[in-house]
Amino acid sequence: MYRQSCMLSGLFSAAVIAAGSCFMAPAAQAAGSCGSSAAANVDWSGCVKKNLMMSGNDFQGANLSEADFSMTDLRNNNLTGANLQKARLIRSWFTGSTADKADFSRIEGYRAGLQNVSAKNANFESAELQRANFSSSILTGANFEKAELGRTTFDKADVTDVDFTLANLSRADISKAIFTTPPRFDRSFMFLTRIEGLDLSNAVDLAQAQVDLACGDTATKLPTGLRAPASWPCPKD
Repeated sequence: MYRQSCMLSGLFSAAVIAAGSCFMAPAAQAAGSCGSSAAANVDWSGCVKKNLMMSGNDFQGANLSEADFSMTDLRNNNLTGANLQKARLIRSWFTGSTADKADFSRIEGYRAGLQNVSAKNANFESAELQRANFSSSILTGANFEKAELGRTTFDKADVTDVDFTLANLSRADISKAIFTTPPRFDRSFMFLTRIEGLDLSNAVDLAQAQVDLACGDTATKLPTGLRAPASWPCPKD
């Protein structure tokens, strides 16, 4: 009788352990192949690659999502079609890189250097790009919806058909940007946004309230029905 009760007790304990294992939380998702060399289609998702010299590589189609490239030199790289969702790009620089159709959505890119970059049709939705520099970059068709672009510079950048819907453009400078089709400014926040000298006569969804907050001058052309506020021109920032 004792032997039987012990056996039953042991079976019950084993059953409890087995059942408990069914309800255990799944293990955290492992990072990508962080030890792999830079290459097209490499999986570096979640990897830490801070403070490195990584210029001149081919990252076409690579999975770099949630990786940390803070203060890393990423100049002259091929990032065409790469996935950088939620990557940390704080003070990293991409000068001269190609990133057409790359996904930069929800990145942390404070003070990122993105000069002379080709990022045609790239996705920067909800990216944090305060004080980033896009000077002389080609951004045709890029999506900056809901992006944080405070004090970001677009000097001589091609912003043709760029979507700034709901973006925060506070103190951003697009006064020397170029375009054939104006960007879309639907509900973007344009507090002291520099638009001096721009021809926005064909701009879509630009509202008087946005114009009143922005900084233009006598050379700024506005859509029919909108007028320059008395506060123009703004003092130098």
